[in-house]
Amino acid sequence: MPVERFAPSPTGPAHLGHAYSALRGFEAARAAKGRFLLRMEDLDSTRSRPLWEAALCEDLAWLGLSWETPVLRQSTRGAAYGAALEGLRRRGLIYPCLCTRRDVAEALSAPQETAAALGRSAAEATGPDGPAYPGTCRLHPPDPARLARAPYALRLDMRRAVAALEGEALEFVELEEGPRGETGLIRVDPAWLVEGCGDVALARKDAPASYHLAVVVDDAFQGVTHVTRGRDLFAATPIHRLLQALLGLPRPLYRHHRLIRDDRGRRLAKRDGDRSLAALRAEGWSPGDVRRAVGMT
Repeated sequence: MPVERFAPSPTGPAHLGHAYSALRGFEAARAAKGRFLLRMEDLDSTRSRPLWEAALCEDLAWLGLSWETPVLRQSTRGAAYGAALEGLRRRGLIYPCLCTRRDVAEALSAPQETAAALGRSAAEATGPDGPAYPGTCRLHPPDPARLARAPYALRLDMRRAVAALEGEALEFVELEEGPRGETGLIRVDPAWLVEGCGDVALARKDAPASYHLAVVVDDAFQGVTHVTRGRDLFAATPIHRLLQALLGLPRPLYRHHRLIRDDRGRRLAKRDGDRSLAALRAEGWSPGDVRRAVGMT
């Protein structure tokens, strides 16, 4: 049975982009007589709020969506993320990192270190998380005494991780299309993972898991078979396929839909104060108006 999910972060009011993504997943599940799940990606403890979760649920119900209960919250999943990280640690695939954002920026401005870590220029090494981490703490492991007294992140040693596949091909199926029209069976380039993504963070100083780790662990736990999300996350899918292969997790199908933009072509975002669904509802909008606004009628 197909299983779709909508996984918002309760860090602010939902806008038309959230409505479009939720509606796409819900209608795909209904058309296939499958299941639709709601998951709260609330690992950002400084910004996630119960009031935003309640508002999200109210908005989705107003749109006519329903979902299975109880709702899964990532804030309750620390033990599962820890188990996944421990499995990777035992294989020597992760390492602690004390670097701050300033440290990373300074390292990336030093061409000799970046070239040594990545084998190419920093300008070419840009992945879904931005400029690829240059591997400072992999090349120069922190002193254990520092690790004992300071919080640190955990990063994936991308070269070792790719080598651990022992030649296994990484592929995923795209049901819609990527930013450059990619569709169907997509082959992941291992060299791009190493050189373009670099050593991505799997746990952060203030969170038990990064988005990359949490999403694959939770999709597997919930039996998600179809991942419907924005096209901006297409570039993260190779990382997710790598983690699924390393952790022995099932491979869902992917549907990366177009992004909803404003009249200037700018992608909608909570941080930019774009009009919320609650505000539109207060202005007299109906669920049908929302559907028309996002091109679903």
